[in-house]
Amino acid sequence: MTKPEKTLVISPIQRGTVIDHITPGEGLTVINILGITRGTGVTVTVACNVESSRGGRKDLVKIADRELLKEEVDKIALVAPDATISIIRDYRVVDKKTVSVPQEIVGVITCPNPNCITNTKEPVPTRFAAQTRGFRCRYCDTVISLDKDIGNYI
Repeated sequence: MTKPEKTLVISPIQRGTVIDHITPGEGLTVINILGITRGTGVTVTVACNVESSRGGRKDLVKIADRELLKEEVDKIALVAPDATISIIRDYRVVDKKTVSVPQEIVGVITCPNPNCITNTKEPVPTRFAAQTRGFRCRYCDTVISLDKDIGNYI
């Protein structure tokens, strides 16, 4: 006797955004980045640590009635560099893109160095340069490694 195949079924959305191939464990960070909290009235579906057709595991987020801004996609790229963003209209994918980490990130990441000029009372936005395995502050050269939880600095 063969076992029935187990699959995860997630309802389609009529319009909105699907963020797929999120790094496992970062789905809730993506929700936080987008400012989706209790009481916002946004319909969201989150699947964490599910099997991926690419092999391995992934998180997935569906947001009804909302298309993401470029700034939001850039932030998501920091915690989920392999993510894909699909725009849904009338239950169909009308646009699908992969995210890419910008070469310079301005005003998004908080510098962990308490002595950095961006952490003083000076009105200086943070500036980080993308590196192979992290981000370097343009002012104090502090490096945030991708191995650290970068979501804590967004």
